[in-house]
Amino acid sequence: MALLHRATLRPSKLDLLATWLPGQPWYRGPVGADVLSRGAYRFDDPAGAVGIETMLVGTADGPVHQVPLTYRAEPLDGADDWLVGTTEHSVLGPRWVYDGCADPVYAAALADAILAGTGQAEQYFEVDGRRELREPTMTIVASGAGVSPVGDGGPVVDEDATLIVTDSVELLVVRRPGAVATDAAGAVLSGNWDGQPSTVPLAYARAR
Repeated sequence: MALLHRATLRPSKLDLLATWLPGQPWYRGPVGADVLSRGAYRFDDPAGAVGIETMLVGTADGPVHQVPLTYRAEPLDGADDWLVGTTEHSVLGPRWVYDGCADPVYAAALADAILAGTGQAEQYFEVDGRRELREPTMTIVASGAGVSPVGDGGPVVDEDATLIVTDSVELLVVRRPGAVATDAAGAVLSGNWDGQPSTVPLAYARAR
């Protein structure tokens, strides 16, 4: 379960991505254009310390890009190259926003979603002491079965897809879902969103 706050972020997530995306090797879109949200889904951090959100974003005339994000109250050691930016949350204070592909909390959550079928987290707003369900903006489904724990992380390679290698599992995150044909083996996380009526692969997982 993801408990969300009705809060403001300065700068906003989309403003951070508008600056950060053009520097990524898998980005295919104009520089300086407004970034629009096409959909998003969240995973749970069992420890409740890290926010995990995957955004599907693009410009008005460009392809949709998949960007996993993690939100932390403190910097993540060794992940400076994967920092999207910092923002001020009106309720939680300063947040360090990372490309989740370099965050072990995201890797573990993605593996669980695909291999254990945990799926996306239900999202709630807390309003006047009660919780209100927030309807998801996209649907995801997984083909995997069985639990495969994620161990220590290894190299992360960015191309059209991002490969996350741990000592027990390999995860492949498709950066431009629906636009890039990815030939990958393993269990699949697929999804669709408004404007993408058919289900397309979002990520793959396989045991090492």
